[in-house]
Amino acid sequence: MGVVAGLLLGTGLFCVWWSWWAPGPPRPPRRGGWGERTQDLLVQAGAPGVTPRALIGTSIGLALVVLLLGTAATRSPAIAACFAAMAALGPTTLVRSRARRRRAALRDVWPEVVDHLTSGVRAGLSLPEAVSQLAERGPVGLRAAFASFAEDYRATGRFGDCLDALKARLADPVADRIVEALRITRDVGGTDLGRLLRTLSTFLREDARTRGELEARQSWTVNAARLAVAAPWIVLALLATRPEAAEAFNTVAGGVVLATGAACSTVAYWLMIRIGRLPEDERVLR
Repeated sequence: MGVVAGLLLGTGLFCVWWSWWAPGPPRPPRRGGWGERTQDLLVQAGAPGVTPRALIGTSIGLALVVLLLGTAATRSPAIAACFAAMAALGPTTLVRSRARRRRAALRDVWPEVVDHLTSGVRAGLSLPEAVSQLAERGPVGLRAAFASFAEDYRATGRFGDCLDALKARLADPVADRIVEALRITRDVGGTDLGRLLRTLSTFLREDARTRGELEARQSWTVNAARLAVAAPWIVLALLATRPEAAEAFNTVAGGVVLATGAACSTVAYWLMIRIGRLPEDERVLR
């Protein structure tokens, strides 16, 4: 009897152990990784021909140049390393800034795009024709993308593939919603496309108005916080022009001061961005 109980206990423990290590159902492939997000930023910034690897290479090259020039100018590798690290973040910061400004500019024109599509559908145009006519009547900043769509459709006649290419050129969550609405309507049919587009246009206008008010109110706070983070490093750059001051940072204590200051600046800037960040739409309909 004791042997049977021991076998049952051992079997139960083995099954519990095996449940932790047995392979589960296959997980869907992860999407929206660093490479895809960075490529979307580059497209939104108006540099679709630049790859994430090229951006990394530019950052590394710029950091090395600043490190060499800073060491030669200040005779302090520690100070030069700090400014080289800042320079390495420069290209990414520039891309994010340009992408943010372009998204803000496009936020006001997407309702116009939806209105043009609604008018085209009401006038009896087919969906490909309604999208293609945006190359001439749509907002100026988006005409090139829709002109490429029209060329692709004339060359292939494949509406779905042309929509995928259009989504890649625009790399915008609002564009993804519009494209998927058009795709579903083309594939399964339906008479509610006009109502859907009108509802989407109303929602986009309200979102743009609300976000514009919030950004206007928080802009002076964010700019003041950025200036507060940059001020100590501007002072350090001025001090580095004096040889005796630069020599003081070549010691162990000077390195600790620089490291502590860099850590405090990084944490403060991250908290400022985290607290003041407005929610951004993500591309869930790639």
